[in-house]
Amino acid sequence: MATTPKQNLTVSLPPDTIRKARILAAKRSTSISGLVAEQIDSLVRNDEEYQRAMQSAIRRMKQGFNLGGTYPATREELHDRKNLR
Repeated sequence: MATTPKQNLTVSLPPDTIRKARILAAKRSTSISGLVAEQIDSLVRNDEEYQRAMQSAIRRMKQGFNLGGTYPATREELHDRKNLR
């Protein structure tokens, strides 16, 4: 499988966050860079999925739904007193 070229990214974090991230990365057998990459990748995928779902919902709403209803009676039909006898 071909690897995708990667580009470096610099992130500034407080020292305490970096210390905790090192511990978390060690627990997961990865690096801080790996943790960050995984989280950003997940955010991007989730946003792409959301955008696709939203566009699909908009297309369905524009198309409309047949709910099997009928047109209501006209005002004249509702107020026709001849039919009440």
